[in-house]
Amino acid sequence: MPYNDFTEMPVWQKADEIVGAIYKLTESLPKREDYALCSQSRDAAISISGNIAEGFGRGHKRDKINFYYYSRGSCFEVKSHLYSGKTVGYFTDEQIKDIVIMCMRVVEELNKIIKGLGN
Repeated sequence: MPYNDFTEMPVWQKADEIVGAIYKLTESLPKREDYALCSQSRDAAISISGNIAEGFGRGHKRDKINFYYYSRGSCFEVKSHLYSGKTVGYFTDEQIKDIVIMCMRVVEELNKIIKGLGN
């Protein structure tokens, strides 16, 4: 099913939900974490949806695939930041569990898109 805009893609919609969840979670971080954990987590989350959008806009399969791979990488970066936040005592398992699940669902969907484009 072709989409007219990246916002119609379910994978982009899920990625956008991750952005909202990360922003909400990081609001409570101490000011000293503004650059480190807060900024890094937010940037990585925004990169997930941003790279999906950029891949959508590319005309060549290889370009699309590259941006979907970048998006996948950002999903894992978000997960890493969540685990790091847990390690230093800012987040609990309960706080990060749903976001980690959302990231892995986006990865699964991106894998399917990448595989489909590769054929």
